[in-house]
Amino acid sequence: MLIFLDTEYTDLLNCDLISIGMVSEDGQYELYLERSDYERQWCNSFVHAAVLPQLGNAGPALDRDQLAVQLTMWFLTLPRSIAIACDSFTDWELLLDALGDVRPPNLIGRYDLRGHVDSSVFHRAVVRYHERNGPWHHALHDARAHRHGWLAWHDSRRGTSK
Repeated sequence: MLIFLDTEYTDLLNCDLISIGMVSEDGQYELYLERSDYERQWCNSFVHAAVLPQLGNAGPALDRDQLAVQLTMWFLTLPRSIAIACDSFTDWELLLDALGDVRPPNLIGRYDLRGHVDSSVFHRAVVRYHERNGPWHHALHDARAHRHGWLAWHDSRRGTSK
């Protein structure tokens, strides 16, 4: 099963996880977590303007250790074979870092969405999701949008549409 991942972080050079969103291919599993102890002084101006104003509406933020526990517990609820679908290697690295020293046994690898992002079908579905459902640069909404984009791309390859 694919799990669509998106993260928000401080800056590409001084990279520290701020929030993480994941949604399963079938839409049955979702997770959104925010960190309380990220390095706020590392946030670039874009993050200050577009990401930080969206925080604080999903329950209490967690410190690094609490976040690792929540991630691990969530992975234990998932089927036994999970691939993480994301459009950025940084997202993948931030997930692995957030998990800590132990990788969940059902996490088998990464599916690179970058090849789909530039397709018009994928892009239109992502834009349509954001127009109807939620803001850009919010980890859960971006993960959901990537799921919608992938499903649209997948359906177009099979000759079906929704």
